[in-house]
Amino acid sequence: MKTANVSQLRHDIGSVLEWIAEGQQVEIVKHGKVIAVLSPPLPPAKPEPLKLPDFAARRKRIFGKRVLPGSIVTEERAGYKR
Repeated sequence: MKTANVSQLRHDIGSVLEWIAEGQQVEIVKHGKVIAVLSPPLPPAKPEPLKLPDFAARRKRIFGKRVLPGSIVTEERAGYKR
């Protein structure tokens, strides 16, 4: 890990930023004590894919082996007016 004192940070921040851009952590030292640690950002985490529920298993659990008529939906839509 690289170190830089406060005066170096004030006068030559470009080199410190280059170290960070290269992926190194930098300790900032004031009067011989570490007061901060600068590090590059973590790479973004990939989001987990959307997992949909098992609709077929849910239907089977609710209705069992019963077969529902498909005409229910069309009858309800026929009465719908905009």
